[in-house]
Amino acid sequence: MPAILAYLLHLLTAVAMVMLFFVIYTRVTPYDEVALIRQGNQAAAFTLGGALLGFSVTIASSLLHTSDYYQFAGWAAGAMLVQVLVYAIATRLLQMSKDQVEANNKAFGGLLGSISLSIGLLNAGCIS
Repeated sequence: MPAILAYLLHLLTAVAMVMLFFVIYTRVTPYDEVALIRQGNQAAAFTLGGALLGFSVTIASSLLHTSDYYQFAGWAAGAMLVQVLVYAIATRLLQMSKDQVEANNKAFGGLLGSISLSIGLLNAGCIS
């Protein structure tokens, strides 16, 4: 396969995976991030931003460390599952995420975003 086609295939797949992650993540959370962000809720922006960055770092690592398209797609799908599971576990342990994010508690939003980014970095490091 010519290099430009391989590049486009990987790029389009990576973008599609990020979009799919966005849809899944925003459906799993008990609040509407997009509506909250439109209202200026920074806590919602921090949680969603951290989740997207964490997942994107893992996607980038899988692009760098896999030699085959299907392997890349498999690692990306696995990383998506890990990110969503960690969010579910973290919010269960913290037990107040919905109220805190909806109340625009920026510190709490930063914590959730940092947890997602941290897991994404660990995920990325494991793909090597």
